[in-house]
This record gives sequence, structure tokens and C-alpha cells, in this order.
Amino acid sequence: MSWISNTFSSSIGRKIVMAATGLFLCSFLVVHLAGNFQLFKNDGGLAFNAYSEFMSHNTIIRILEIGLVAGFGFHIYEGLTLALKNKAARGTNYVSDHIEQNSPWHARSMAVLGSIVLFFLIVHLYNFFGTLRFGEPIKDSQGNENAYALVVDAFHNPLYVALYVLAQLALLYHLLHGFQSAFQTLGLTHRKYTPAVKLLGIVFSVVVCAGFASMPIYFYFFN
Repeated sequence: MSWISNTFSSSIGRKIVMAATGLFLCSFLVVHLAGNFQLFKNDGGLAFNAYSEFMSHNTIIRILEIGLVAGFGFHIYEGLTLALKNKAARGTNYVSDHIEQNSPWHARSMAVLGSIVLFFLIVHLYNFFGTLRFGEPIKDSQGNENAYALVVDAFHNPLYVALYVLAQLALLYHLLHGFQSAFQTLGLTHRKYTPAVKLLGIVFSVVVCAGFASMPIYFYFFN
């Protein structure tokens, strides 16, 4: 089994883990965004509360959460490890430095962008996950935990709205590089299909991040 540990402790192995977990987390973003669009239903939050109740108490979803937490954990750990190794090696390899200087700024700032998203995620989980799982939130007219009320309250806080939008901007640039880079790392490239993958990455990044950012903006200014 030593070849497995050696492979995944190498730079190439770490990049493979980063790519695989990154694409997995992209699928989570799609599911999470689709569920959160229930917020826009004009029903006083009943649909969103029902969705939140299902996600919080369904046994299968709870089991899948373990995989999600593991995905986040591996992605964050490997990302930080690679960033520290790259920082330590910087200045000792002229070719690598030259390539880095000619890459887009967001490609050189993945660790910083990821750290902004991580900080937001911690605050976000504390505000919502912590309250719903360990607090005593009020119930709606259907007897579900009123997660909608928590959202409305949070999205009327200008500091939280600013943090939320900033995090989506950071996530946007993180995805712009990470999405296509993941395909390249996994060897899923071809001169015929790579342009389509790049376009898909741009569309995915913009749509997902704009979708998430639209929620705090809508509730702060229009609700």
C-alpha cells in the first residue's frame, strides 16, 4: 500500500486529489444553488423551509454529508499544502517563476481566493447550520424549522451581505481557473474539446456565483 501513500503525497497526487474533490464540490454547488432558489418563491418561505427540513433530517442526505465534509477537508488540506510548497520553491526555479508571472492573476491567487471562501463558509455554517442543528429556531405554519426567517434576518445585515457577495466574487475567480485546471490535471483534455471545457467553465462559474450573489442582494434591497 506504500505506493498509494507515495502517489498521493507527491505533487502530482495532491493535484489529482485537488482536481477530483474540486469537481465533486462543483456538483454540490449546483445542488445547493437549486435548493436555495426556493427562497424566491412568494410563499413566505414555506417551500424553502420544507427543503431545509428534508436536507436536515433525511438519513441518506446525512450520510452524504460525511462525503461532502471529507471532500471539503481534502480539498482545503491539499490546496494549502500545495500553496505552501509552491511558496517555498518560489525563487529557486526561474522557469517556474517565468510561467507563473505570465499566468492570470487569479491562477496565481488560488490559495488567497480559497481562503476568502473558507472564511465565508465558516461564518455561513455558524449562522445557519449551527442554529438549525444545535439551536432552537422557530417553526413555520407547517411545523418546519423556519430557516427562511434566519435567511431574511442575515440578508438584512449589510456586513453579512457584503461578505457574501465578496465570497462569491472570490469563488468566481477560484472556479474560473480551477474548473478547467481540474480537467487538465485529470488528463481530460483534447484539442477538439478543450475550448468547450473552457467555455463551460466560464459559464458554470458565472451562473453559479451570480445565482448565489443574487440572493442577498435581492433580500437586502427588494424584500
